Amino acid sequence: MTKRGRPPHPDILTPAEWRVVEGVRHGLTNPAIAARCELTLDAVKFHVSSALGKLGLSSRQELQQWSGVRADSALATAKLPDGSADWSLGQVSRTTHNLPAMADWLRDVVGLSEVMRFESAAFFDCGGVRLYLSVGDPANNSILYFRVGDIEAEVEKLRAKGVTIKSAPHRIHVHDDGTEEWMAFLNDPDGGHLGLMSVISKKDGESV
Repeated sequence: MTKRGRPPHPDILTPAEWRVVEGVRHGLTNPAIAARCELTLDAVKFHVSSALGKLGLSSRQELQQWSGVRADSALATAKLPDGSADWSLGQVSRTTHNLPAMADWLRDVVGLSEVMRFESAAFFDCGGVRLYLSVGDPANNSILYFRVGDIEAEVEKLRAKGVTIKSAPHRIHVHDDGTEEWMAFLNDPDGGHLGLMSVISKKDGESV
């Protein structure tokens, strides 16, 4: 007789758990993850608890620093360039009181190319360096995001040097063509943060 019910998922986490875990590793609150993933708050809490149990972790902070990679992602099979390549500035973060108005102004008045937009964030291309616009006090300092080839290798190299990794590499978005956006965050000596970013094409398994 065949067993009833859903067969076990081949990855360490289910797709729903991965979506929630990526939100946790990106520093989102449970309500923000619920809104982004179109889940109830109870469902988000359930997936976080389930992921912690499966991974043998005891806290949300440990989950945020966990360096696992989902099996169906481009990063899992990509042939990436040497992690020792020079860093280049990839993204600058800015805040605004009114996201829709500022984003429309940057796109329609300034003429920046809009890459993607969400309810609480918008991204623009600035001649190869990306501008990340979010809601907040404009007086806040910007976070610098550095584009790297092999984001996993860079994080592990920094970790080995004693750098505190705030968030392990995690996938934050998949474009319609399968291209994936990955990020990681590390603490700087002043108590602020630096971001690492990598754009990986699933089609050819290479970092863009």
